[in-house]
Amino acid sequence: MDRDGFNHGFPPAAWDAAKGEAREIMMKRAKRGAPISYSELVDQIRSVSMDAHDPRLAHFLGEISRAEDANGRGMLTAVVVHKHDGFPGQGFFELAEELGRTVKDREQFWIEEMRRLADEAQ
Repeated sequence: MDRDGFNHGFPPAAWDAAKGEAREIMMKRAKRGAPISYSELVDQIRSVSMDAHDPRLAHFLGEISRAEDANGRGMLTAVVVHKHDGFPGQGFFELAEELGRTVKDREQFWIEEMRRLADEAQ
């Protein structure tokens, strides 16, 4: 998810620093082909404080995925999954559709995106 003018309540510099931190964490995971849970990810971010159920997290991850995809590197947030089922949240697939992806078979789409990220990270 991503909305123009979304007021996330953090100073812009802290928000951007947190996105940089998250990007590095996710890149390491993508390189290994190892997903990370939402809670693990937010626990490792130091520039801002959010929990795994914070509504701002969807916007945060959406901004990262849009930027990475626009730069031809794929939807980096594919590596972020629910702890209970090891699968990305609904917002990931909604954003994929917004970006023009076909996600009829969500599991297959996710597997292919994870492979693409692992290849890009090498």
